[in-house]
Amino acid sequence: MHTQPEPSSFATQLLPIAGNGQKFFLAAASLQVHAFKAMMRYNLETLAFLKHRCEQDVKLADDLISGPEFNDAFDIFAGFLQNATSQYVSEAGKVATLTSRLASETAKRVREEARTAIEDAAAKTVA
Repeated sequence: MHTQPEPSSFATQLLPIAGNGQKFFLAAASLQVHAFKAMMRYNLETLAFLKHRCEQDVKLADDLISGPEFNDAFDIFAGFLQNATSQYVSEAGKVATLTSRLASETAKRVREEARTAIEDAAAKTVA
């Protein structure tokens, strides 16, 4: 009759590590999903801004064509540049705010994952 060998003490010590490894990979996957979502938010914000700027460029061309005098064209172009500069500065502020919020969310997730891993390791050590 063939009997199964008993697991060695080394093999039983590796089992908690396997559980922690699985949690590590799940945490890594969660962070990757979070990074992907952040990248998509940046893309959406950028595309919305670029769409608006392209519409403003077309409006500039229309305004320049409809102006009968050179002074009107200069005023139109100066107003366009002033608005464009203001909008680029505003967009830079939005990106900075978004970056700060995403960094804060990421740090919070990493802290939670680390705390969970530490608590699990402590519970397995006590048991």
